[in-house]
Amino acid sequence: MSTKNYLKTALLLGLLTGLILVLGGLLGGRGGVIIAFAFAAVMNFGSYWFSDKIVLRMYRAQAVTPQQAPRLHAIVDGLVARAGLPKPALYLIPEAAPNAFATGRNPQHAAVAVTEGMLRAMDEEEVAGVIAHELAHVQNRDILIASVAATIAGAIGMLAHLAQWGALLGGMGGRHDERGGNPIVLLLTALLAPFVALIIQLAISRSREYAADATGARIAGNPHGLARALEKLGALNKRVPMRQANPATAHLFIVAPLSGGAFLQLFSTHPPLEERIRRLRGY
Repeated sequence: MSTKNYLKTALLLGLLTGLILVLGGLLGGRGGVIIAFAFAAVMNFGSYWFSDKIVLRMYRAQAVTPQQAPRLHAIVDGLVARAGLPKPALYLIPEAAPNAFATGRNPQHAAVAVTEGMLRAMDEEEVAGVIAHELAHVQNRDILIASVAATIAGAIGMLAHLAQWGALLGGMGGRHDERGGNPIVLLLTALLAPFVALIIQLAISRSREYAADATGARIAGNPHGLARALEKLGALNKRVPMRQANPATAHLFIVAPLSGGAFLQLFSTHPPLEERIRRLRGY
């Protein structure tokens, strides 16, 4: 990873950690900031070492051997040889919706997870295109920042939920002292914190998806399989929504697992599929 990417990663994680400290202060005053600081330190340490395991467990992903998934392993073997990467651990997600993501802290400790629906819906060239895109995230060193951001964004969501309850209880009791925050401020923070976390996720994800598409096309040997796969993924995910999709981890997937109208698309963690496909077909 370049110095620029290290600085960007540190800045983005610093912003997410700062949100945790603000929420802690609003929930518990000075004592809340101290507790939140300790919580943030544990979160940063834990998310560095265990974010991949947390995300994989969240989606009930199961490791698969070459005997269990020979087609998938054969495709990955060819791609990692072309890319010059260590072979990642492979996982299968019990979901009918087609999708995939990569996670891990570096290429030596990477994992690629695909849904059962993706393997059923895609031909070999399309699967290769999707896996090549995920290997591109590994090669481009995107997986650590994306996995850590998912873990911390989830923690922010949990704290925002606590802030919402604190606002309701504080408002009902009419209390406001040094130990806690103003109920109105708490409620506003509870509403705004997940939105700010989403904006930070957007900064992490959108530009990296374009780069992963371009790198993935080179790893696969051509852009056609990935372009066709993105078309299928876009159409099928509208008909078969992902049952376990979590907004905190949406940016990890090759296509957004959460659907929405035109307004929500403005805040999607992914760039428009049409533009991604257009760029791929222009290579």
